Amino acid sequence: MLYLVPTPLGNLKDITFRAIEVLQNVEVILCEDTRTSSKLLQHYQIQKPLSPYHQHNEHKIVDHLVTQMQAGKTFALITDAGTPAISDPAFLLVRACVAQGVKVECLPGATAFVPALVNSGLPTNSFVFEGFLPLKKGRHTKLTELAQETRTIIVYESPMRLVKSLEEWATYFGAERLCCVSRELTKLFEENKRGTLTEVAAYFKSKTVKGEIVVVIQGKEK
Repeated sequence: MLYLVPTPLGNLKDITFRAIEVLQNVEVILCEDTRTSSKLLQHYQIQKPLSPYHQHNEHKIVDHLVTQMQAGKTFALITDAGTPAISDPAFLLVRACVAQGVKVECLPGATAFVPALVNSGLPTNSFVFEGFLPLKKGRHTKLTELAQETRTIIVYESPMRLVKSLEEWATYFGAERLCCVSRELTKLFEENKRGTLTEVAAYFKSKTVKGEIVVVIQGKEK
């Protein structure tokens, strides 16, 4: 069996009782970075074998993992933060498990774009999640498409590219399009900056940007 277990975005208290119970009872925990995951497990006094599972090795080990599960071994998959498969590895393993009849169960829990969307002040009744946008090939096409999107748009962005992307989005979507940039969610220096794309770009241009970033952008008015 495979359990997909969401882990805290930053505050270690943001984990469910059930998630802790599952991590205590599985035989192996698959994780992106053993150093990062070790801190969480040590905090909750969970002693289980950790095995790397990330974008660089997932194609090579998926079949082997499924074979072990078919033989009766129980795994949990966690990422460095948030819910597996949401802009993180997991899809390939889940697909292989489903195809081979291995039971998969995903626990509810932390996902960065949900609090970012809810506290943005932008419409939450209908939205589109794009994850990380293409960096080069296909970027123009995607931005041209999103410029016509009427639903609230959610993207992830790197702190190094944030200002450049905000300025670029202002060109495609319009300088007065509203947005909210959320960074360091649930951590000590959490920040949610709201305003137009131009205003928010100017704000972050004047400071050093750090942390995981979610950008919520107003959809085009109908």
